[in-house]
Amino acid sequence: MKTYTSFSQVQADLNNSTTSCVELTKAYIQRIAEKRDLNIFLEVFEASALQKAKEVDEKIRSKTAGKLAGMVIALKDNICYKGHQVSASSKILEKFESLYNATVVERLLAEDAIIIGRTNCDEFAMGSSNENSAFGTVKNPHNVKCVPGGSSGGSAAAVAADLCLAALGTDTGGSIRQPASFCGVVGYKPTYGRVSRYGAIAYASSFDQIGPLTKNVEDAALIMEVMAGADNYDSTASSKPVPAYSKTLDTAGKKFKVAYLKDCLDNPGLNPEVKAGINSIIEKLKVAGHTVEAVEFPYLDYLVPTYYVLTTAEASSNLARFDGINFGYRSPNAFDLESTYKKSRSEGFGEEVKRRIMLGTFVLSAGYYDAYYSKGQKVRKLLQNKVNEIFGAYDLILSPTTPGTAFEFGQKGADPIAMYLEDIFTVLANITGHPAISIPAGKHSNGLPFGIQFTAKAFADAELMAFAKQLEGSL
Repeated sequence: MKTYTSFSQVQADLNNSTTSCVELTKAYIQRIAEKRDLNIFLEVFEASALQKAKEVDEKIRSKTAGKLAGMVIALKDNICYKGHQVSASSKILEKFESLYNATVVERLLAEDAIIIGRTNCDEFAMGSSNENSAFGTVKNPHNVKCVPGGSSGGSAAAVAADLCLAALGTDTGGSIRQPASFCGVVGYKPTYGRVSRYGAIAYASSFDQIGPLTKNVEDAALIMEVMAGADNYDSTASSKPVPAYSKTLDTAGKKFKVAYLKDCLDNPGLNPEVKAGINSIIEKLKVAGHTVEAVEFPYLDYLVPTYYVLTTAEASSNLARFDGINFGYRSPNAFDLESTYKKSRSEGFGEEVKRRIMLGTFVLSAGYYDAYYSKGQKVRKLLQNKVNEIFGAYDLILSPTTPGTAFEFGQKGADPIAMYLEDIFTVLANITGHPAISIPAGKHSNGLPFGIQFTAKAFADAELMAFAKQLEGSL
């Protein structure tokens, strides 16, 4: 099968009958089977994908096809697809079948996307390496000894390994952008509220956003155009009009004002080669006529603690529903109501999920609420004000996506703090709600890719993607 690097290539071949949606889908299914050892897909939706492909081929022939006709997409295993299993890569939801479609799935299907399967991820989207899945780790296609990043590691790896054209992930603290950086693909986290969360299994409701992982910015913009917008099922989804993102990407003559966070580039944890690569891009932007200036951001050390206090608190609340009573795993060793709760949750959740539930329960407890959760919310407001202050003078904020390239399995798992610090550059956009994108920035001498991250004003998603498209063409 031909390797497609953009949806426009797929459309061209479909329109001149070089291939069909059925042939394309079969080829991806075969390739998934050939690369089974990467453990990327937990399930391939072969029957429904081929049925949809057949329908889309008929629509293409009758010229009634939607704007995503022929786009083969994978779903992270925490996004609901009616009649298909969804487990959030957790034993507690193993073999659970979704009763409804997530809003994003509904909108993708309406525009004739073909959903090929569900991808492995960190359990309940909690992790930075994909080592927390109950169903085994995903291997990085660039080096099978290394992690793909997390929590949307399976989705990023699926696109990088060419097992689908695009994939959906969720991003709570960098879970789309960090694996995008590790796998050398584009990862987009929308403005909070730009895309409905209905049908995404919640981790931290005021942080979570669904977004695309793709091979280029143009495809991400097209998927965003389809997914974004108001939704009666999600009161946090914004009713602001959705621009035609794929039609607003051409900004060849526009010059942007970009701030780079000096504290990020001077961080001692930043790999020297990644730093050199980011500095090289800064120089390119200056040569191209953009204004790029350093700004101070003195709150870098507060980001990860604030993120983990607030998200674990929300996780403690959201995951209370998995109790062994209503749905999902129920312990065979339970003998009364209390033991059903205790044993089902103890046996069903993995270690990292239990750690975060306990931490969240602690910060919400009566004696510690003000010291931790309440203070965390105040710091969140402080950070929002600081970022908005920067956006008063600049269009975009530049930073590395990750401190380094993908690390080897087991390297950081024994130390939760070292693992949590992998998110140091990505959590800010989730804390403040701003849109952010990671695009491939180069390759390290170890052969692994790394990304560069840009953040924009709230709801300036169109501007952010347009800038990323402009930069992508020069890298």
